[in-house]
Amino acid sequence: MNDLAPLDSFAALLTPEGLALLDEVRGTDPAAELAVATRLRRDHPAGLVSAALTQARLRQRAVAKFGTADAERMFFTPNGVEQSTRTSVAAYRASRFTALGVRSVADLCCGIGGDAIALARAGIRVLAVDRDPLTAAAARANAEALGLADLIEVREADVTEVDTSPYDAVFVDPARRGGRGRIFDPEAYSPPLSWTVDAALKAPHAALKIAPGVPHEAVPPQAEAEWISDAGDVKEAVLWFGTEPGLVRATLLPGPHTLRGRGLPNPQVRSLGRYLYEPDGAVIRAHLVAEAAADLDGGLIDETIAYVTADEPRPTPYATAYEITGQLPFNVKKLKALLRESEVGVLTVKKRGSAVDPEELRRKVLPKPHGRNAATVFLTRVAGAPTMLLGHPARPGEPAA
Repeated sequence: MNDLAPLDSFAALLTPEGLALLDEVRGTDPAAELAVATRLRRDHPAGLVSAALTQARLRQRAVAKFGTADAERMFFTPNGVEQSTRTSVAAYRASRFTALGVRSVADLCCGIGGDAIALARAGIRVLAVDRDPLTAAAARANAEALGLADLIEVREADVTEVDTSPYDAVFVDPARRGGRGRIFDPEAYSPPLSWTVDAALKAPHAALKIAPGVPHEAVPPQAEAEWISDAGDVKEAVLWFGTEPGLVRATLLPGPHTLRGRGLPNPQVRSLGRYLYEPDGAVIRAHLVAEAAADLDGGLIDETIAYVTADEPRPTPYATAYEITGQLPFNVKKLKALLRESEVGVLTVKKRGSAVDPEELRRKVLPKPHGRNAATVFLTRVAGAPTMLLGHPARPGEPAA
């Protein structure tokens, strides 16, 4: 068993012995793996034990994306855990396809099947394609494990050779990692962005998953561009075809809350008001700070900084609101004294437009935290000048994040 190829080792996990072993090692503490492996190898092949423990470790990592109930039944590869779409994002995308009337999707570069699962659970028939044999085997096993095999056909093939014409829509999630890590050039994706756009234009509807840092000028004119965050973390950008060409939107999960672009000019710079709003990362990546500022009747604190200031509190899902209680030029000694006078023992340091390391600053100004109050300090620029703003999250009844 030790000498079996990865695909053979994976197949062994799907046997009755392998499945029983997976149940036995579920939730194994990584610190106890050696002892568990030694015990199990007395009754099972060493390679199968190793494969089961590896799968148990991957399942534990996958809980953050898929939830405990699904992750403990699914099968993963190391790349599959890293690159798969989390359930909340995949479910949202599936809901958009459903709203478009889509009943079948060709899921190209399907990985271990995260999006295919969400599409099938939305009642959509899926052709899931991946050229890697082990990845395709994992996707097939996941469809079986979650009771979705009737809706998901998994095919091991080169996506560039698949006929997608029988399907209502195409979804492509090209590989954006190589041997040296993340790939930032869309034409270096596998397959390249130009190919995926051509594939999208041949279908009634399509969605192309791309890196959230994609340059806006790389977005084709036929596409709608959507940036998606989940619990405040920007997860991806998606190019939609067959929807609203030229539209830019930011979608925040859970919710969903969607801010649509209105082509507004950059907000005016104004004096600091009582409230500071930190726009969600999806809003910033989508270049929709102007839309968020307009809804808040606010302006920028600096023309190069994506912090919005306003005098009155307004509820918004698109930015986190803080009440500002102090403003001073960048000066570590003065900040330390101010925190001591205010009895601050818990300090959150945020920065935008500053080269200062937040952890280093925290150590300098709160070497021995013991105060009873909490505060947030923003290291930024106000009208071009390095500035420190002191405040706290908006009180109940004021804007919520």
